[in-house]
Formats: sequence, structure tokens, C-alpha cells
Amino acid sequence: MSDTAVPLRDKVVVITGASSGIGAAAARVFARQGARLVLSARREERLRELAGRLREQGATVSHVVADVSRSDDALALVEHTMDRYGRLDAAFNNAGTAIEKTPLHLTDDDAYEQVMATNARGVWNCLRHEIAAMLTCGGGAIVNTSSVGGLVASSVAAPYIASKHAVIGLTKAAAVEYAAHDIRVNAIAPGLARSEMVDEWFARHPEARETALRSAPQRRAADPEEVAEAAAWLCSDRASFVTGATLAVDGGRTAW
Repeated sequence: MSDTAVPLRDKVVVITGASSGIGAAAARVFARQGARLVLSARREERLRELAGRLREQGATVSHVVADVSRSDDALALVEHTMDRYGRLDAAFNNAGTAIEKTPLHLTDDDAYEQVMATNARGVWNCLRHEIAAMLTCGGGAIVNTSSVGGLVASSVAAPYIASKHAVIGLTKAAAVEYAAHDIRVNAIAPGLARSEMVDEWFARHPEARETALRSAPQRRAADPEEVAEAAAWLCSDRASFVTGATLAVDGGRTAW
């Protein structure tokens, strides 16, 4: 198979939040494109099952249970990768969470801390340790998952909006700081995509589905692999002159 068909051939890639949704889809997409994977999330059984299925299909995969809101866990993930493969070529920092929508003045400190810990501090922790490793490897590519909520606001979701704006700020700062070291840092901003978290939200709030679909010109939710393809491209050498960018993968949502 030609390198054009497997643009991530033999690249060592870390994917966080890999147990479901966009992260699990990314594991499948990156594996098809030839990457050697280290998958991470908090749910070990899900990780083990996914890694096993990918190995049966011929992929090289290991997994590490980690909570990226903890710096020690993020460090252990990168250390595992370096010990196993001797290098880190790319990372997809996709772990994220959301909280029940609540008016800002009624949102308590615990809810704010919960969403910021995973969505913002989690990216911060991963970036620090991934960049340190990539500096010893001659460069690399990092993609962080923000959201359309990192580009535009919506009501009753202030902590989530703040956390996803923070991801874009961290992405730009790291991109500028490490461009001269051949480390590219970009973000994706997914719109509505099918996932366990989204399905649970719609189950609790059936009226929200139609509202969400009306907000996107394509009038549909993305398949998670459509989002993962964008992350894979940004991690590949095909995006070699792209850094500091945020790519909206939102069916036109932010064009309105």
C-alpha cells in the first residue's frame, strides 16, 4: 500500500479520551492510516476491548489508563509511549467532558472545577509532557480538541465555553512557542457529532436534538470518524505548514 494511502505510516501517536466517541473513532482512523497507537482514557475495559479489536486487524496498539486532569497521569502516559516506542511523533488530546447546562449564576464551584480540570488543565498537562518528549525526537504534531463552543458562545454553558476557548488559547501559545522546534500544534472545533455523551444528553432533553440540528446548515450530526479524519490530517505531514490553526468540523455551524 502506498504512503499516500497510509499517511501516518509508523508514526507513534497518543490519543486521549479514546474509550468512546471521537477518540475511539480516531483510534480506528489513525490505525487504518498506519499509526502505532497508545490509547488512553479512564475506562480500562473499554480501552482493552478497542485495543484488542485493532490488534486483530493488524494494528500496533497499547493502552494506558489515565486521568489527564492529573499531571502525573499525563506524564506516565508519555513515559509509557517513550519506553515502548522510543519516540512520540503525534498526539491527539481529545479527552473532554461536559456538565449539565445551568445558568451561570447558579453554577457552583465544583461544576466549574470539574469541566475546567478535564477540558483545560487536561490539555495543559498533556501539552507539557508531550512537547518535552517531542523536543528530544526532533519535532512532532499535536492536535487538541476544542469545540464550536471554543469559537462561539451558547447560553447556560459558561464553564464549558470557557474551557474550550482556553484550549484554543493554549493551542496558539504552544504553536508560536515551538514552531522553530518543528512542533506543530493545532486544534479542531467539532460541532454536533454522534457520541455516547451526546446520546445521553438527547435522551434527557429530547427537544434539544431538533434545536441542535437546526443550528447546522447540513442539518445533521457528524459521524465521529468524520471528525477524526480532520485530526488525522493535522497530525500528518500533509499539514506540514499548518500550525496554530483551529479547524471547525461543524457542518457549517460557525459560518452562520
